[in-house]
Amino acid sequence: MPQFDNHGLRGGIWRGRITGLAAAPGRVVLIHHGEVLSQARLAADGDDAWLVEVDLPGQVLTEGLQTLLLKADDAEGEEGSRPEGVLLARISVMAGRVLDDDLASEIAALRAELELVKRELRRFAAEQTGR
Repeated sequence: MPQFDNHGLRGGIWRGRITGLAAAPGRVVLIHHGEVLSQARLAADGDDAWLVEVDLPGQVLTEGLQTLLLKADDAEGEEGSRPEGVLLARISVMAGRVLDDDLASEIAALRAELELVKRELRRFAAEQTGR
């Protein structure tokens, strides 16, 4: 079973390392909504390991949450993804106003949970000390 070590996304390029394959995959592609967007560049990195770099096209940088898949298969060129391919990784990209709303609501939820934990710790401490 192949293993993908995610090295992160920087400057529109997603990088990582594939291990656990006996041979280099025919190709590694970036998929969004079932469509192949770009093909990754592979470079040998020791025995049975390959460094992967794939460009994120500007078309995926839209408002909301976009989930991109990195998949290895034995197809060639711009052919669509084959069902027998191996899903290596997925990455989610968030942008736009939706992100602002989501972050604000997440922060509010975290604050509420923190207040609950503080209150319960105070109650517990008071019970333990007999006050």
